[in-house]
Amino acid sequence: MRVLKVDDWPVWRELRLAALADAPSAFGSRLADWQGDGDRPERWRGRLALPGSYNVVAVLDGEPVGMASGVPTDVAGQAELISMWVAPAGRGRGVGDRLVDAITQWAVGIGATELRLGVVEDNAPAIGLYRRAGFRPTGEIVGVMPDGVRREVMMIRDLPGPGD
Repeated sequence: MRVLKVDDWPVWRELRLAALADAPSAFGSRLADWQGDGDRPERWRGRLALPGSYNVVAVLDGEPVGMASGVPTDVAGQAELISMWVAPAGRGRGVGDRLVDAITQWAVGIGATELRLGVVEDNAPAIGLYRRAGFRPTGEIVGVMPDGVRREVMMIRDLPGPGD
């Protein structure tokens, strides 16, 4: 696992563009949003510089094969897992589990007692991964995806608090 700094934006860019091309229906952003005028170093740096964020890349055989970010929320004791994706070369090899674990450890480290995430309602592989990692649906629907049809649902996981 590699923790990214702002100057690592080219690695993040490569994975994010691959993710948006590979799984356009899984993200609230579209590939076109990050290409052309949207493909600027300062924008990529800004994404990695979100206040309080923790950005990781999974590496297999020396190649980046997955990414995820953790960000604090406006709710005390809560963090959110965002921008998670595993490349085809990393699927079925525990990469998703390792990414979730890395963000979970970060969230515990900042004192969060809950970790939440949004997932497209028909993304069965991701939902399965998150359920195995201890997430449960909240029943909350957070919006319509760019296709105007599918929705994103929220899942949450309780984290150990101090002394647990």
